[in-house]
Amino acid sequence: MPDFTLRKTALFVEDIHHDGGAIADKPRRRAALAALVKNPFAGTYVDDLQSAMDDLKPLGLSMTDRLIDAMGGLTGIDGYGKAAMAGEAGELEHTALWHVPGGYAMRARLGEAKAIVPSSMKQGGPGTRIDVPLGHINAAYVRSHFDGMEVGLPDGPRSDELLFILAMSRGGRIHDRMGGLTVEEVQGEDGLR
Repeated sequence: MPDFTLRKTALFVEDIHHDGGAIADKPRRRAALAALVKNPFAGTYVDDLQSAMDDLKPLGLSMTDRLIDAMGGLTGIDGYGKAAMAGEAGELEHTALWHVPGGYAMRARLGEAKAIVPSSMKQGGPGTRIDVPLGHINAAYVRSHFDGMEVGLPDGPRSDELLFILAMSRGGRIHDRMGGLTVEEVQGEDGLR
């Protein structure tokens, strides 16, 4: 069993009241939770990585629960995304370990989420930032929810670490006006529309 020892977590919460236009009646909230863990595969090449995803499932669930609390509860959460970064002794494929534990944890806790969880991955060292893509939880074509949240930590990931991030949002961009599928038109059957 690989050792993904947790070194630290960091929580980021934004309440957006306006973006140059009128002040919103209710601010939009975006939040991200980042976790720095030991990368047990750093500096080596391992053929079978896939089984290690199971070892990260408890981390995905606990991060999801903390993020839901930071969002003020489940009500109204309608956007999500995830990201991962490997330190320099890791490889990009190590970040893919986060697909199932991060994505499925949020989908499980948010109920009937149908859309794929948008994701980004990269390699970098301490202080490197990553854009966490956000999309609607039930319909990937909802343009008002196309967004991203920049996240990074000044002291990680170290060479032998992985940075895992989950993000959630409530509502679309504060002044969205680019048309397309609206939240009211979502059918939630195929994850697209």
